[in-house]
Amino acid sequence: MGQWKRRLKRIAIGGGLEAAWLASAAGLMKEARGRGVIFTLHHVRPHVAQPFEPNQHLEITPEFLDSTLRRLRRMGYRFVPLDAVPSLLSDPQDDRLFAAFTLDDGYRNNLIHALPVFERHQAPFTIFIAQGFAEGSHSIWWETLALLLNRENSIEFNFGRGRERLALDTLVRKWDAFDRLAEFIHRQDESRALAEVDALARRHGIEPLDITRKLVMGPQELRKLSASPLASLGAHTISHRALARLPHAEARIEMEISADYVESITGIRPRTIAFPYGTKEATKGREAELAAKLGFAVAVTTQPGFPAASQPTYMPRISLNGFYQRSRYVSALASGIPLKLLGK
Repeated sequence: MGQWKRRLKRIAIGGGLEAAWLASAAGLMKEARGRGVIFTLHHVRPHVAQPFEPNQHLEITPEFLDSTLRRLRRMGYRFVPLDAVPSLLSDPQDDRLFAAFTLDDGYRNNLIHALPVFERHQAPFTIFIAQGFAEGSHSIWWETLALLLNRENSIEFNFGRGRERLALDTLVRKWDAFDRLAEFIHRQDESRALAEVDALARRHGIEPLDITRKLVMGPQELRKLSASPLASLGAHTISHRALARLPHAEARIEMEISADYVESITGIRPRTIAFPYGTKEATKGREAELAAKLGFAVAVTTQPGFPAASQPTYMPRISLNGFYQRSRYVSALASGIPLKLLGK
């Protein structure tokens, strides 16, 4: 996607959220609202501007998280643990609004910056842990590329037709390179593609595993976090590969061993799992069935929508996106109006 298309898309989404907020404030389309909402977060930290920020959508500030919780509380939402969502949805006598909060990948800033905000508001939350990230044995390719493409003016990479030189002297070219490399990762064997991207970074003096270890909580920090009565740890596979592109047996191992790992840290078998990437391409019905067979009470995607009791192991979530950090947008998202207009 070109830089101008990205900009226009963000403008359009922002305009849609403004319109949805106004409609919600006017009491319109009340039928669009769900019983409850599950929010997706990743990084929670003070923003440090970079020339090239391909992952800005995955980052919100602690101040925005605080204002989100305040806004939802004023709107009548109660904050609940993720694993309570199916029973709440199945209770016809309880029509109170609820919100559950989830954070993917186990970033260290979740402990430093997010935990105090959740504690201030007494809001339960679930952090999904990928074993390879927590152990520092697997790289986080989108973080590796952000550092690499910010640092360099050109790179060489073989996309399958011989080595190419990619100029990185403008933001447009950096975005083009990021998009091509992301597509390269998603269009073939992910492990092999990631190894090639890691090798590219190492040729430029960047150790991808150092990035992982810098950003992600290790076992000791996860134990500290899980000591909070508000915090729960969920599974997020071993390697954070797209499960739908893996053989059945390998997908099952990724999910089951991930649960084993979380249990080894907390002493409690996790009842929740987040599918890596969580898109329709990365997560399908087979993964939902596997989650149920493995004993997970809740499995979540990143597909937008409101949770339903009929699909506890394929629940949608709504992203708190770093590009749209205005508390009125939280009202717009919770109203369901943007989803209704999109036909979701």
